[in-house]
Amino acid sequence: MSVMTYIGAIGAAQREAMDADARVIIIGEDVEANVYGTTGGSKSRAGSGDFVQMYGRSRIRNTPIAEEAIVGAAIGAAMTGLRPIVDLSYSSFLYMAMDQLVNQAAKNRYMFGGQNSIPVVFRSAMFYGLNTGAHHSDRPYPMFMNVPGLKVVVPASASDAKGLLRSAVDSDDPVLIFEACPLWGLKEEVDDAEYRIPFGKARVRREGSDVTVVAISGAVPLALRAAEQMAAKGVSVEVIDPRTLVPLDSEAILASVRRTGRLVIADPAHRTCGAAAEISAIVAEEAYSALRAPIKRVTALDMQVPFSPALEPAIYPTTEKIVAAIEAVTRTEKRAKDTRRVDA
Repeated sequence: MSVMTYIGAIGAAQREAMDADARVIIIGEDVEANVYGTTGGSKSRAGSGDFVQMYGRSRIRNTPIAEEAIVGAAIGAAMTGLRPIVDLSYSSFLYMAMDQLVNQAAKNRYMFGGQNSIPVVFRSAMFYGLNTGAHHSDRPYPMFMNVPGLKVVVPASASDAKGLLRSAVDSDDPVLIFEACPLWGLKEEVDDAEYRIPFGKARVRREGSDVTVVAISGAVPLALRAAEQMAAKGVSVEVIDPRTLVPLDSEAILASVRRTGRLVIADPAHRTCGAAAEISAIVAEEAYSALRAPIKRVTALDMQVPFSPALEPAIYPTTEKIVAAIEAVTRTEKRAKDTRRVDA
């Protein structure tokens, strides 16, 4: 075991994948000297080593600033035998390649009758909360949940980032990995040996019996802090990290809600048509009789991200907002009992 940052674990997973399979390549803008440390280079902050010296420029491919071309080239490379990892930097840059992602990466296996697989991984970083403005701060994973053929991965820890990326490289379908930059510097012990984390397998980050909190991506540490605060008040909170949204481990969520009877969902993406809305619908359809209180969603507001450092933090979930939601669902049953007593 070694102590790694989240971003360091991403670099370690890429090194392992490239050592294990000569078909794995990395392509993207400025990947030769990636300042975030996932491919090393002179500017690396992760100490991951210089990937160009290790693997050569035939496997570490710098590209022009042209996301549609980058994604299209990666899809073609994947269909002809390579296994590309594409570094698309900001998640908002995915929009420039929507036609390639939605009409080619997601559909080509179907359009070719299963004769081709599309083993390509698209990494993108969500730089929200860092005052990067509306064009650079989106958390767009919910819209890609609506595209059949794409797998959507949202790691929330260093160990999960490493294991999920290795599974993504092994996948014969296109995988979108969304990395929350507020998590990049978080450290934990990570297994030095190779390992994979299967898609569609949620992780119970904290066991509890009174309330289920499903926390997505950057909301996970907020939910864990909220659970600690509620424990001091005598409320036992179970925190579930889905880790992947497509496929989604709905059974783990349903099993937890059937035990606790209450559900709060914390999601840094927008509220309307978001991951939290989908999880709410699944629980309402499949476990309604188990609910002892209305479902609560703690999400980002449906608005563009302000550039102002004073305004931007107000639109996202916080520990305090999650605590308030937990308190609301645990008060509901008491209010219902008091109402029945008054009616009688």
